[in-house]
Amino acid sequence: MEPTESTASSALTASVDDLSPLEQDVLDEYERLAENMKKLASLLDTMAGKPTAEILDGLRQLERKTSLVFTLLKASVYSIVLQQEIYSGDQGGQDG
Repeated sequence: MEPTESTASSALTASVDDLSPLEQDVLDEYERLAENMKKLASLLDTMAGKPTAEILDGLRQLERKTSLVFTLLKASVYSIVLQQEIYSGDQGGQDG
């Protein structure tokens, strides 16, 4: 026997209520990722119809942006590690 749409919807709502905040955050991130992938697919579809020179220019621009994001990410990670080392050094100095 197939469940009706309203039964399936109420079951989904009940299961969403049972989720922990972390599980809900993960599902929200997956939803955002799916939307971004749809946008990317649409953009790639649009780019597929353009001449090669325009595609190369677009890829160069994407490469620059990706490089910038990677550099900022590395700087952020380095900053966090440095702050943790400073904090650990302060804790060690206070204990001694």
